[in-house]
Amino acid sequence: MELSLNHVDYLQVGVTSQKTMKLLPAVGRKATQKPVFKSLPGQKISRLELGGALGTPQEKIFVCSGSEVRGYTKKGKQFLSFEANLTESINAMHVSGADLFVCASYIYNHYCDCKDQDYYLSGDKINDIVCLPVETVGRTVPVLACQDRVLRVLQGSELLYDFEVPGPPSVLELHNRDGGKNGEEVLYGTADGKLGLVQLTSSAPVSKWEVDNEKKKGGVLCIDTFDILGDGVKDILVGRDDGTVEVYGLDSSSEPTLRFENVLSESVTSIQGGCVGKESFDEVLTTTYTGWVSGLTTEPQQMEAEPGDEVKMSRETQAKVAALRVELEQLQIKVMQGREKYQQSSQSSTAVSAVPVFSINDRFTLCQDDASYSLTLEVQTAIDNLLLQSDVPIDLLDVDKNSAVVSFSECDSEPNGNFLLATYRCQANTTRLELKVRSIEGQYGTLQAYVTPRLQPKTCQVRQYQIKPLSLHQRTHSIDQDRPMNTLRLVGQFSFAEIHSWVVFCLPEVPEKTPAGENITFYFQNTFLGTQLEASYCKGEGIFKSDNISTISILKDVLSKEATKRKINLNISYEVNEDSVSHTLKMIHPKLEYQLLLAKKVQLIDALKELQVHEGNADFLIPEYRSILDESARLLEEYKKQPAHLERLYGMITDLFIDKFKFKGQNVKTKVSQLLEILDNYDLNSLMDFFNDA
Repeated sequence: MELSLNHVDYLQVGVTSQKTMKLLPAVGRKATQKPVFKSLPGQKISRLELGGALGTPQEKIFVCSGSEVRGYTKKGKQFLSFEANLTESINAMHVSGADLFVCASYIYNHYCDCKDQDYYLSGDKINDIVCLPVETVGRTVPVLACQDRVLRVLQGSELLYDFEVPGPPSVLELHNRDGGKNGEEVLYGTADGKLGLVQLTSSAPVSKWEVDNEKKKGGVLCIDTFDILGDGVKDILVGRDDGTVEVYGLDSSSEPTLRFENVLSESVTSIQGGCVGKESFDEVLTTTYTGWVSGLTTEPQQMEAEPGDEVKMSRETQAKVAALRVELEQLQIKVMQGREKYQQSSQSSTAVSAVPVFSINDRFTLCQDDASYSLTLEVQTAIDNLLLQSDVPIDLLDVDKNSAVVSFSECDSEPNGNFLLATYRCQANTTRLELKVRSIEGQYGTLQAYVTPRLQPKTCQVRQYQIKPLSLHQRTHSIDQDRPMNTLRLVGQFSFAEIHSWVVFCLPEVPEKTPAGENITFYFQNTFLGTQLEASYCKGEGIFKSDNISTISILKDVLSKEATKRKINLNISYEVNEDSVSHTLKMIHPKLEYQLLLAKKVQLIDALKELQVHEGNADFLIPEYRSILDESARLLEEYKKQPAHLERLYGMITDLFIDKFKFKGQNVKTKVSQLLEILDNYDLNSLMDFFNDA
């Protein structure tokens, strides 16, 4: 069945946070919703949940802002103000009957009738919380979505078990809003755009299905289930941070298939299914970051008219048009008054210019698929321009969705440490900008984004993003222990907190808070090469193992520099596995071979096109050359998308060569020119022979 939904805007509120819009349960069948009350302005609301006594309609409204939870009736009367006394702001909340579950960064608290019940300290940041329905499961089972790619299932204040998910989970929702038949099914969405369903039984988790993010869409911010298709089975509604709204239908085998997709201009913070605009027409209601509340409705929004036909508007439509005209006139008067007031104050000698405050929603995340960092900036008003500055060498990659005009300025990297100065001039009404950058491991520093919106007087906000020494590494749950590993061992008078802070400085996706316990082990994978790293450390000792000798070399340099800054003596020892070098070269080989072949094909395109024009057709060419001509557009696009890819691989092989002999105490920089000659006439065996014979 094909789903056709039409976009309709309802209103615009202020900037919204994730999961802060809910539809109240309808009174009677298909009743439409009406605005009833508005609370006074105050601190930012970070979550909104509906609650009520178990077994009754969930129509009490709970909001959290800072560390306070407030409750309102659906008519707007406040009946609860509860201060959780947490040191940090609440960022996730769930309400079930008299039970209130709140999370702030690493801390989970459970209150019953506002009295403290359970407490749990998570190993990484908590992004969301949901609780299995008590009336179905018969016990309280909170589920935490944690940044370290794990769902933690609790029992009281203890961890019952955890479930590894393919990316950092950003949102949780009960399947069918009630956890399915047994009340144990939970939907999760990840920051890298994956979607999954897991059954959390009393003893172990069972993964039902998982939808990969093959089309590289944005991360999942909100999920709901609602029967929009009208086939009696609840569909899955998904909102993403790139503005994509999706409807997944479940087939006979309960596997999800995409039935509808619509792209909004900004990130979708909340999504709900219900009846809002017109009775008996279901719709998908969304709120976006800048506060647009809009629907994708099943109600037809336009009528076809033949020439000469008379189109009659219903009374309801006429009333809507009249109300819109009145609202438009009022807005125009307001704008005129505002302009006059601004003109008067700008010419006054006593007036003080106030800097307009605007909020920025930004994300700087590592993309596993192409080993690049995605920088997304979203502003509540239109962006005029963006200046990017970096004190480390980075490549800017092409992004299809980006329509801004980029210009590069020359920068003197030596005295000022300026490696990049790029300006993006945005088109009118651009509120969201997505960029991609790729860093070089071993070179670390800061990337700065200066955001200037179209506001008067001109104002700018600066955001800083750390490029870490091992920036292309990503947390993973396990590694292959059979690979040839090099080991770096540090011993010294340092505390557990100190060595943890050094690891945080070196590697992404490590929680800033020092882990509980006396020791910890983290596993990482290099997203570019696929090499791995194991970091185990405790007070006074740190052991780092990797199958890439360059990773060990970077860690040795950075960690010894950090220890020197704090005047800590380090005893550094290392074991180099000779087999690891050839192992790493074999991992680089397919990538290097592909890039060399791509570069060769791109070089041939112009000559082949000239031959084709000269001869009138390409039939006389051998099949290999004909296929190059047929795929020329794709090849050129791929080559353009991966600037300096070949140079990057050459750099990695050169570093590997220098690092191999550095651990032996030999300086082989004079032989680098010979190495580059071999790379120009690349053959894996001759390269490995050169590494062994040098």
